[in-house]
Amino acid sequence: MNASSVIHFSGFNLTAESVVPAFLFATLSYMVILFCNLTLILTIVLNKSLHQPMHLILLNLPINDLIGSSALFPQLIKEILTNSRRIQYSACVAQAFFIHVYAAGTVFHLSAMAYDRFLAICYPLQYNTVMTNAHIMKLIALVWSSSLVLIGVLFILLLRLNNCRSEMSNPYCDNPNLLSLVCGDTTINNIYGLFISALSQAVANGIVFYTYLRVLIACFRSKQSDTRAKALQTCATHLVVFLLLECLGLFTIISHRLQNISPHLRRFMGLSTLIFPPTLNPIIYGLKTKEIREKILQFFRIGVHPLKPMFS
Repeated sequence: MNASSVIHFSGFNLTAESVVPAFLFATLSYMVILFCNLTLILTIVLNKSLHQPMHLILLNLPINDLIGSSALFPQLIKEILTNSRRIQYSACVAQAFFIHVYAAGTVFHLSAMAYDRFLAICYPLQYNTVMTNAHIMKLIALVWSSSLVLIGVLFILLLRLNNCRSEMSNPYCDNPNLLSLVCGDTTINNIYGLFISALSQAVANGIVFYTYLRVLIACFRSKQSDTRAKALQTCATHLVVFLLLECLGLFTIISHRLQNISPHLRRFMGLSTLIFPPTLNPIIYGLKTKEIREKILQFFRIGVHPLKPMFS
């Protein structure tokens, strides 16, 4: 199948009464994701006081979230409004590529953030020596390049194959559904797909659970109760969000290999992976951080203040 071919995918089978609620939900979800993530990005970029290792690493998480959300929502909203179930093959591949870059990037960025917190809490005296600007740039470059290379190879392997089908079971494009259109041997693709899934999960889970375990041990050994309580609360919140992402992602990966899974459940879980983390990440990792929250509140106070005389 060439790049000009058209893919027909499963829609949501919406009734006339449910089109407007579905459109409003999708549009509002996308607007919330855009607002929260762009607010976090602009707050960090425009405030020099936030140009610190932790915040510079955090800056990449909302950028990654916007990549995944923007790959999904415009096409999804168009589908709901027009009831269109057609997409060009080239556009489908592009959407799938960016969705997979988002998925891989999320776990790698969260791993980098866990590594940063580990050094800051467990080795505070050596932190500034280790986390230099050069080291931060190398860490960020490693995260992005790892995601792009691993997913790039995945799609190079996909594009070498010819398609003989045009019906897709999902309302959005991803690698497993694109492989379902292929009539040739996909053994190499399946092996590589499982390999990078296992590798990313092993690396992410290993780093996150090891670093947070060390952080928790350091917290319990700390004699300062307020510091211990704050660190425990932060670790618990971060782990909950990370586990939510891991559960959603793991279910999505497994569901494509089990035939008896409900297609509606598969679609819901797949969409949840692209909706909930980009919504929660800027709130949990950004807005709950004291320094960032203060800068955001300060920005809105300055913006609203000139309007006060108009309503006084």
